Amino acid sequence: MTLVDDAAEALAHVAAALPHGGEDRPGQVEMLRAVAESIQSGSTLIAQAGTGTGKSLAYLIPTVLSGKRAVIATATKALQDQIAASELPHLRSQLEHPFTWAVLKGRSNYICRQRINEIANDSQMSLEGTSGVDDNDLERLVEFSDTSEVGDRAELSFEPSDATWSAVSVTSRECPGRARCPSGPTCFAEHARDRANAADVIIVNTHLLGIDLMADSSILPEHEIVVIDEAHQLQEIATNSFGATITGARLRWFARSVERILVDGKAVDRLRDAGDDLTDVLAPLVGERLPITGDAGVQAMLTVARQRINDTVEELRKLPKGKNVDADARASRALQAGTTLLSELIGAQALDENYVSWVERGNGEPTLQVAPLDVSELLGPALFDERAIILTSATLAPNIAQTLGVAEADHQRIDVESPFDYPTNGLLYCATGLPEPRSTTYDDLMVEHLCELITAAGGRTLALFTSWRMMDAAAEYLQDNLGLPILTQRDLPKPALVEAFAAAPEVSLLATLGFWQGIDVPGPALSLVTIDRLPFPRPDDPLLSARRDLAGRTAFRDIDLPRASTLLAQGVGRLIRSTTDRGVVAVLDPRLSTKKSYRWELINALPPFTRTSDREQVLTRLRELDTAAKASNG
Repeated sequence: MTLVDDAAEALAHVAAALPHGGEDRPGQVEMLRAVAESIQSGSTLIAQAGTGTGKSLAYLIPTVLSGKRAVIATATKALQDQIAASELPHLRSQLEHPFTWAVLKGRSNYICRQRINEIANDSQMSLEGTSGVDDNDLERLVEFSDTSEVGDRAELSFEPSDATWSAVSVTSRECPGRARCPSGPTCFAEHARDRANAADVIIVNTHLLGIDLMADSSILPEHEIVVIDEAHQLQEIATNSFGATITGARLRWFARSVERILVDGKAVDRLRDAGDDLTDVLAPLVGERLPITGDAGVQAMLTVARQRINDTVEELRKLPKGKNVDADARASRALQAGTTLLSELIGAQALDENYVSWVERGNGEPTLQVAPLDVSELLGPALFDERAIILTSATLAPNIAQTLGVAEADHQRIDVESPFDYPTNGLLYCATGLPEPRSTTYDDLMVEHLCELITAAGGRTLALFTSWRMMDAAAEYLQDNLGLPILTQRDLPKPALVEAFAAAPEVSLLATLGFWQGIDVPGPALSLVTIDRLPFPRPDDPLLSARRDLAGRTAFRDIDLPRASTLLAQGVGRLIRSTTDRGVVAVLDPRLSTKKSYRWELINALPPFTRTSDREQVLTRLRELDTAAKASNG
């Protein structure tokens, strides 16, 4: 039999063995066959698979049965864990075909044994000036390094501060590698790479895949298949991977890292001064896109920073080695960090018309951002040549192949419908009675209507916002007028927030763009999803404005509309997560109904809910859902 036939037969067996298996999912079978054909031919498949399709099994089964080494890249840790801890173990228990798998993450996710050794030998020296370190958590991390076999931060039973974790970990920017580190033979990150090198299926974060594609030396072992799940995020991730971020804080951090290594204190002071001066010159430019030739003040400051970093790197290279193992290790890390930073500074000063640079504020620090205008020219040759590529998500823009650099003749696209009964189970409501968001009365009227909808639903609401400002304004109004508990994105870390929301049906959760995707709350805890306005990107976004200039008259259709429709569909998709879910999606932006030039492109990207603009119909439906949910809970 062919791989297509083998995979179809295996799917029937595997699905029947699931706890709730056995149901007929034609879309899953269609996708599985297309994946198997793509693997056989070594071609690219773009598969839009609606929620509930079971897309993970649809690509995992033919991948495993092919006998070829594969990389599975996911955009979220939850999906990574689902594949590694649940679906692949189930497949191994059901399939006669033996296979192995491993999870591989970026270096900063693993504790660094060398830094732990340095802490044990000289804690003040090892922290290299880092502030905000919690001594108790540091002791727990040292103990963790002695007992863990994997050294992954995800294994921790507590959450250390970023400063504390940074004191015991390293990034790829500073790690000199196994061969040049005294603790290389026992390195957790290197052992993870060893496991990946020996595995048939390697599960990674999409960001790590992006880093591998741009790296001079490969992070991932040779492989014949790449599956990218949640592929709607690939353009943004690739943009970050092929770009750079430069801040004054990075120069000051480099100064701290060499402070106790170099005798010349003046060199360290000059690095700090360069960091402060870079921060000062970037601060007035926050929000601005820079000309291709660069801002004169920024260029001058980058030149100064390059010279001072280069001088420091040369001093580090001259240091004698062999007297102290820990000191040598610190010097190697500093040398690697300086070399990486120097390379990025050189790149930032050598931009052409294919790149754009701008200044934004991140973590309170003005930041110079550099990014490619068109990732297709970089991503296409790096990713799509000579291997089978599967791109899949519940929502994929119509122009995704062009955006990512997939040759028109070398790919197939399929759209697999969800098995959920959307017309019966869901209602899409557009609040045509509200003014458009540009109106001065919109904010007040919108939050009043939101309060009315949440009251009718008895809580059970995920309220999604396109800005922190609007989320905070809605939270303030609801706290005074709702009479039901609310949580906002500011209250807890994301996993704890979702857990608290799912556990208390009367609670409503208010959140911004980070919660429009990757949130899975099936059941009666969620019966209403609200969206404050259509998620069009900001007109003044520096990167997108440069891409609009490049696109010309088709900019709205090629850039703004696909991004908005994909994000809107992701937000709407939070509602129906299982066959028994019922609810309402309320779009509180009347443009979904009134803007004839693009409304149908947005609506057609959404699940086929029954649609209405009748306010009373929606309130009645929400009250009925609340009554039914309370009755089922006794």
